[in-house]
Amino acid sequence: MIYIKVYRVQGEVLLAACDEELLGRTFREGEIKLEVKERFYKGELVEEGQLGELLEEATIANLTGERCVSKAIELGYVDPERVLKVQGVPHAQMARMFL
Repeated sequence: MIYIKVYRVQGEVLLAACDEELLGRTFREGEIKLEVKERFYKGELVEEGQLGELLEEATIANLTGERCVSKAIELGYVDPERVLKVQGVPHAQMARMFL
């Protein structure tokens, strides 16, 4: 299961998603600090399969955790070469570009 929270601001649709067990945790590696804050990520608890329809609508996505990031890669929303790992936890961001 993953937590998802959708923000709609000035025409943008921001999707925050994280693997359930990471919520509220902080990861550090060198100068990098990754905080999986409840106030940002905690919304609805859903199955990973629902991530695809949410990413389809999102203009921006902030994804943390093996299941979230792997699903986004599988669906073609995230380039695996662009995934950041902090203490082994994958983190990726997506922005949809409109020309």
